[in-house]
Amino acid sequence: MDPLSAISEELAEIDGQITDIFRNLSNGFQKLEKIKDSHRQSRQLEELTEKMRECKRLIKDFDKEVKALEGRNDRETNRMLNEKKQSMIKELNSYVALKKQYATNIENKRIQLFEGPNEGYVEDNGLLASSMTNQQLVDHGNQMMDETDQAIERGKKVVQETINVGTETAAALKAQTDQMSRIVNELDSIHFSLKKASQLVKELGRQVATDKCIMALLVLIVIGVIAIIIVKLVHPNNKDIRDIPGLAPPVMNRRLLSFS
Repeated sequence: MDPLSAISEELAEIDGQITDIFRNLSNGFQKLEKIKDSHRQSRQLEELTEKMRECKRLIKDFDKEVKALEGRNDRETNRMLNEKKQSMIKELNSYVALKKQYATNIENKRIQLFEGPNEGYVEDNGLLASSMTNQQLVDHGNQMMDETDQAIERGKKVVQETINVGTETAAALKAQTDQMSRIVNELDSIHFSLKKASQLVKELGRQVATDKCIMALLVLIVIGVIAIIIVKLVHPNNKDIRDIPGLAPPVMNRRLLSFS
């Protein structure tokens, strides 16, 4: 039987919930170690942070319940409960420190991506947990969680800026692609128009050549007719020259008959 159940059912229930959260945190950080994508790491870290906040609230409830039962318990029981509480706080602080380390690594990766590598910095972990009071442990844990939240927020801003830059770049590329498509379509239209114009010029050239041939043939015919007419008028008795159809032969000199 759980020794806490003999003291208080509520304490045993809170302790069970805290134990479950610590187990989830352990599994969550093991999973986080295998994630390579920084964006997915940030999401996983946010889930773990939420679990830490819940654990912190439960530890406060555990402390309140311990203080409420302090007058009814003997000294040994109170000492055991205080040690249990300090153990919870130390374990939570260890996860907070681990979370802070991961958040710092994620932020450094984001900064190196946009601004290049920066010089690292060394942080003071403060007093050892074994030499700190309960309130100091709680305050130190709260401070570490606040600093980690700020680091996560900065990481979120960097991720959002990355998304915005990617969106703007994609929009610019799409606009350029559309512009190139319009230029290609216009070039196709110009090429088609030039082809049609070339065909029209060829057709007009053929028509002009045909008209010139017809005109030349007509001129030759007219010249020939005129030449024949002239020859017939000059040599009316020349039988070698045929009469032109439709043209009357020249009138012969008529003699007047006289009657004596």
